[in-house]
Amino acid sequence: MEPVIKKIDVQEAAVPLKRPFKTALRTVTTAQTLIVKMTTSDGKVGYGEAAPTPVITGDTLPSIESAINDVIGPKLIGKPLFDSADIKATIDQSMVHNSSPKAALNIAVNDLLAQSYGVPLYQLLGGHSDHITTDYTVSVGTIEDMITQAQDLITKGFTTLKIKVGDDSEEADLDKIVAIRKAVGPAIQIRLDANQGWHPKQAVAVINRMRELNLNVQLVEQPVKATDFDGLAYVTANTTTMIMADESIFSIEDAARIISMRGCDIINLKLMKAGGIDNAVKINTLAEAAGIPCMVGSMIESSVSVTAAAHLAAAKRNIQYVDLDASMMFSSNPIAGGIINQKNEISFPDLPGLGFK
Repeated sequence: MEPVIKKIDVQEAAVPLKRPFKTALRTVTTAQTLIVKMTTSDGKVGYGEAAPTPVITGDTLPSIESAINDVIGPKLIGKPLFDSADIKATIDQSMVHNSSPKAALNIAVNDLLAQSYGVPLYQLLGGHSDHITTDYTVSVGTIEDMITQAQDLITKGFTTLKIKVGDDSEEADLDKIVAIRKAVGPAIQIRLDANQGWHPKQAVAVINRMRELNLNVQLVEQPVKATDFDGLAYVTANTTTMIMADESIFSIEDAARIISMRGCDIINLKLMKAGGIDNAVKINTLAEAAGIPCMVGSMIESSVSVTAAAHLAAAKRNIQYVDLDASMMFSSNPIAGGIINQKNEISFPDLPGLGFK
């Protein structure tokens, strides 16, 4: 008898971070998240996660919980698991926006499907690789503090660092990157994330100055406001450093618009923005057709949704960059299992689905 979705449970979790995480948009000391447990009639359990990030997605813990318990979840009960197209469409169409609760439910469904087929999720999604390499983020602080963070990460085996900028003047940001590059040496790859912190002309000036100084910045993520598509295209057209769209792209419609404007060189896929794995796959497919590579990143999320994002990153050839350090920032994770972190390498247990126990 075909399994059906029998029950959906949600549980809040609050976990202190190992150190405060600061960006141009916010400071986080304790990560709050919501874990979804989806059970089918044959006893299988699929896990998902929704991380509230009000300044980016607009989702809060109460709104996520209400969306799942009161609106979307009830529509899924009794649906046959293998009619997954109907389940996923119901998740997407039950309400507008609310991308984080949609992501949690979509992740849980994909976990259950891969378990039912007896394969790790990355194999079901495409199986390009069985391991990936991630960067690690240096959060905003004084130059001395950021250098200390960077050097500590290098000793732990990380070869690519993402540096948060955009919280100060362009001169201060420039001084910061000059100092960090001098401290870490030429072999370490540096990526910048401005978190929407610059104006377009300001972004062009500082990015081009960094290139003139041979700071060897690999890419710059979301230099301007999320809604400023013209500004993003302006920065992309007037710099030779690769420009990545992050907060500007939630949906496949956003991606299509940015691509048509030649507005970026790379697209950052995040499950909490896209509303889950399947919509992220659609964006990646569109980007690949346009010759644009993708990164997979995350918000401040635990190992549940970071594991789902890692499976996506490993599955697809066009996903060439990985920024999945978030669960390593947690002092503990709410569920045992999932991805295996060893220095900057992420691998997967030989278990079906997401590999949670």
